[in-house]
Amino acid sequence: MIDVQRLRVLRAVADHGSFSKAAGALRLTPSAVSQHIAVLERGLGTRVVARSTRGVTLTPAGQIMVGAAESVAAELARAQQQVARLGTGRVQLTVATFTSGGRHLLPGALPRFMAAHPDTVLHVREGEPEDTVPLVRQGAVDLALAYHFDGPLPVGPGPSAALRWTALLEDPLHVVLPEDHRLAGRAALDLAELAAEPWVLGCHKTEAYLRRYAERAGFAPEVRGSTTDYFFARSLVAAGMGITLAPAIALTPAVPGLCTVPLAPPAPTRHLGVATLGHRRDHPHVTVFIESLREQASRGPELTGRDVPG
Repeated sequence: MIDVQRLRVLRAVADHGSFSKAAGALRLTPSAVSQHIAVLERGLGTRVVARSTRGVTLTPAGQIMVGAAESVAAELARAQQQVARLGTGRVQLTVATFTSGGRHLLPGALPRFMAAHPDTVLHVREGEPEDTVPLVRQGAVDLALAYHFDGPLPVGPGPSAALRWTALLEDPLHVVLPEDHRLAGRAALDLAELAAEPWVLGCHKTEAYLRRYAERAGFAPEVRGSTTDYFFARSLVAAGMGITLAPAIALTPAVPGLCTVPLAPPAPTRHLGVATLGHRRDHPHVTVFIESLREQASRGPELTGRDVPG
């Protein structure tokens, strides 16, 4: 018989990459974590983790068991919701979202959903996809509004077969310039034309993305500022610190004195969608919520060449 607590410990080790960090997250001692893993390995007759000077990684057997751990956690969370519903008669739905996606899509999607399911108790959690998508697998949230660039969806450690991805919209990155910039009047810009410009960026992942594309264009960007907020980054552009890249849905509210110019193809793009567990897709509340997001996404961001009200 496999102990559920030992599966929980293994999942924490996989998430954190070390026994000591997993111990801190679980409020256990590193020795207790090591003992749990050792007992689990003896019961299975095989190693589930590989230890090295760089940390702890999962073996193939460990990956299978982490997948099982997440399935167990998801089913327990689902059962807890069902028990809670017995007492209240109301469905609980928890939605995770990243900031700009939530600001763009949720205000329009929520009223449509609540009109269809007025007795639902809705909870919203904010976070980046690398944090929220694993929560879907663990059953801690019902769905996650997330994004990825030209790489795969950040699903975290372990198998991802249980996850389902529903695409919502393409969110191309745009160059944001002062309106008196020499390139502000262009219909589109090639990234190589911006090689001499200083940059301020509104997302750490956007910075990494810019550096990859800039390397292909033959230059290394001079990044003078990196923030975690696109509006703040655009405000710094308006203050004269440089130029920025921002996704289409993050170009509101407007900042006076700025101009938005699309990048010429192939333009860097964020891919927005919803991550759910496969069996949750059949839940009527999840289905209606996704359809509400799809309807809102179909409207698309309203963009103009000038980043000013009007």
